[in-house]
Amino acid sequence: MKFATLRPPKIADHAALFRDDWLVAMSDDLKMMAEVDARTLLHVLEEENARIDVASFRAFEGYEFQAPMPRAYQFLDASAYVNHVALVRQARGAEMPEHFWTDPLMYQGASDHFLGANDPIKADPDWGIDFEAEVAVITSYVPQGASPEEAAGAITLVMLLNDISLRNLIPDELAKGFGFVQSKPHSACSPIAITPDVLPGWRDGKLHGLLHVDLNGAPFGRLETGVDMTFDFPRLISHAAKTRSLAAGTIIGSGTVSNRDSGGGPGLPVYRGGAGYACIAEQRMVEIIENGKTQTEFLKPGNTVKIWMEDDYGVSIFGDIEQTVADWA
Repeated sequence: MKFATLRPPKIADHAALFRDDWLVAMSDDLKMMAEVDARTLLHVLEEENARIDVASFRAFEGYEFQAPMPRAYQFLDASAYVNHVALVRQARGAEMPEHFWTDPLMYQGASDHFLGANDPIKADPDWGIDFEAEVAVITSYVPQGASPEEAAGAITLVMLLNDISLRNLIPDELAKGFGFVQSKPHSACSPIAITPDVLPGWRDGKLHGLLHVDLNGAPFGRLETGVDMTFDFPRLISHAAKTRSLAAGTIIGSGTVSNRDSGGGPGLPVYRGGAGYACIAEQRMVEIIENGKTQTEFLKPGNTVKIWMEDDYGVSIFGDIEQTVADWA
């Protein structure tokens, strides 16, 4: 099943921007929608008894998408693609701790609301605006101490995510030794969240397929999401549940998708025949490793980023995340 949450056509106040009570089911081609017998996606996850009247499918009339779950109890973002972490540390001459390959990195991000797929990115360019293209899952209830095998059964929905990062704020914030807050604003989600049973490429706790990332209309990343993923989602969920249970509606992000090149190197840009990157920071790290300095700038007002995946027929599986950086002034 494919779920989406629509935005009311007339928004009376700011709070209505993130209402989560217009849940619909979408057809496979994303051209039809049907009302769901549940107010919110969270209700579907908690009650597990929502009915969908297939006969009520009607033409999708171009409503604006919110995030499939505009508000969540919890958002935990990991670094499942450890190649990304290794590149960042290599570029700044820092040693890569061996346990990073066996114990996942994870932080708790903002979950009071998620941006819709076409909502603008609003931040001061001096903060170093970057995108991070990720895969994310939404869980049902996970008991404390759940094993990876138990956690696998809690994966209820899969979507894409743009974990927006403010790179120039990160060093000072991490230096305090207390994690991300200001440097990690609200993330954006793909329009559609899909149950794993109907999702092409979902197997072994991972999503296998080609992740497309365009920057200002040009290919920036063409990455295999099932490759170089050190920790699968059951492992990430089990890690998160080590000391606490996870409520239904918890969102777990994979972290930036990252591929090494065929020779084991850090990866090449798309224009040089490589898989490219899912964030600007990684391209900048490779530039430092190769040339000793960065060439690619972070996002500026007017820049656009597009993130999507396609099925075998070229149809967007989750819908497209396509955002423009707003004029901060």
